[in-house]
Amino acid sequence: MRPIRLLDTTAFRLTLIYLGLFGVSALVLLGYLYAATAGFMTRQTTETIQAEIAGLAEQYRTQGLPRLRQVIEQRSAAQPHRASIYLLTDPAGRWVAGNIDRWPDATPGEGGWMTFPVAVQPDGLHTENRRAVAQSFRLRGAYRLIVGREVEERLQLQTKIKQALSWGLGLTLLLGLVGGLLMSRGLLRRVDTINRTTEQIMAGDLSQRIAIKTSRGDEFDQLAGNLNAMLEQIERLLNGMRQVTDNIAHDLRTPLNRMRSRIEVALLSDDDKETLQPVLEQTLKDAETMIGTFNALLDIARAEAGSERAAFETVDLTAIINDIVDLYQPLAEDRGQVIETSITPNQRLNANRHLLSQALANLLDNAIKYTPEGGRISVEVVDGPTITVADTGPGIPETAHHQVLERFVRLDETRGTPGSGLGLSLVGAVAKLHSAILRLEDNQPGLRVVLSFNNDVLGRKQEHGPSRLGSTVDTARSKKWVKA
Repeated sequence: MRPIRLLDTTAFRLTLIYLGLFGVSALVLLGYLYAATAGFMTRQTTETIQAEIAGLAEQYRTQGLPRLRQVIEQRSAAQPHRASIYLLTDPAGRWVAGNIDRWPDATPGEGGWMTFPVAVQPDGLHTENRRAVAQSFRLRGAYRLIVGREVEERLQLQTKIKQALSWGLGLTLLLGLVGGLLMSRGLLRRVDTINRTTEQIMAGDLSQRIAIKTSRGDEFDQLAGNLNAMLEQIERLLNGMRQVTDNIAHDLRTPLNRMRSRIEVALLSDDDKETLQPVLEQTLKDAETMIGTFNALLDIARAEAGSERAAFETVDLTAIINDIVDLYQPLAEDRGQVIETSITPNQRLNANRHLLSQALANLLDNAIKYTPEGGRISVEVVDGPTITVADTGPGIPETAHHQVLERFVRLDETRGTPGSGLGLSLVGAVAKLHSAILRLEDNQPGLRVVLSFNNDVLGRKQEHGPSRLGSTVDTARSKKWVKA
C-alpha cells in the first residue's frame, strides 16, 4: 500500500482550512483595530487644529486683522519647533505672520485640508523635514491663513502599529501551520499503526490486534477497540467455520458410509422386498438424520445472521410452552419421569415463532433424554418473561458451559446417546437473535437452563385474550426436532 504523505492527510487539509478561516478573521479584527486607532489619532489632530482655528476666528471677528496677526505671532513664538504651524499672507502672497516663511506647495483638498513637508528643529539645532497637516482659508481683503500640526510622529506610530499587527498576523498563521503539521503528524502515526495492522491481517494473520497506546479513551481508542472486537468476532467465526467443517466431515462420514454399504448390499442382493425392507428403512433413517443436521445448521446460521427478524410477530409464549409440554409428556411418562410446570399465563413477546418453539422443544427434549428413569423435570415461566427448564440428570460441568453452546460439541459422557451436538447451539443462536440472556446453571443435581428475554428490546405487548396463533402441537409434530 502506498504510504500516506503528511500533506495529503485529511487532518492537514482541515488544518489549512481552519487556518485560512482563522487568518481571515484575524485580518478583519486587526484591520479594524488599526483603522480604529489610526482614525482616533487623525480625529485628535483634526480636532486640535479646528480648536485653534476657532480661537483665531474669534479674535479676527471681534478685533480684526491686527489682533489676528498679534495672536499668530504669540503662538508662533510659543512653538519654535513648529509642532503647531501658522502662516498669514497678504493679498500678494507675502508673509505677514507665522512660523513658516512661505505658502506650501500643496493643493488644498476638500474643506481646505492639505498635507505638505515642513522643516522643523526638534532639538533646536538640527533641521528635519517632516510631514504636516493644515487647513487653509481666505480672509477678507484676499488675506490667506494656514493653521496646522506637524504629524510625523503620529504617522510613524501608525506605521509601527501596522507593522506590529502584520507581524502578529504572520506569526499567528505560522504557528497555526506548525501546530497543524504536528497535529497531522500525530494523527498520521496513529492511522499508520491501524494500516500496518490491517495489512498483516489481510496477509492472513488474524491474531493481530490494533495497539491502544493511550488511556484517554478518545475517538481513536474507541475505533481501535471496536476494530479489535470486530476482529475477534471474525476470528471466532472463522475458527467456528473450520470446526464446523471438520465436525461435519467427521460426524457425517459414518452414516454416509453405512448408507453406501447398505445400498451396495441391496443392489447386489437377490432377496425379496420383505428382506430388504429393514435395510431401506435404516437407510431412510440415516438420511433423515443428516437432513435434520443440515436443517439445524441452516437455522443456526440464519439465527446468528439476524435474517429471521423479518418473521417476528407477537406470540403467546404461554401457549407455546403448554403445547410443547403436552407434546413431550407421553415420552416422559414412558421413561417414568415427571414433568412439573409453573407457567404464568398471558406471557407475550415479539419473536420468531418457529425458531423459539424449536429452541424450547430442544431444551425439553434434552432434559428428558439425559434425565434417568424416574427423574423429575421442571418447566417454569415467570414475568419478564423468563423460561427455566431444569432436570435431575448428570448435568454439565461449569467449565464446559460455554463449550456446549458450540456446534457439534458433545461431552465424553454423552457420546453414547443419540444426537449431533446442535441442540444447545440452536438455543444459543435463538437467544442471540431475540437479544435474550441464556444461562446454564447447576441444579444439584442436574442442569438448569434459564432463558431471560428483555421486554424493552423485544417490544413485548401486554395483550389479554385468545392467542392469534394456531396450535404449536401440530407444528411440533410435523418437525424433526434436533436432538443434542
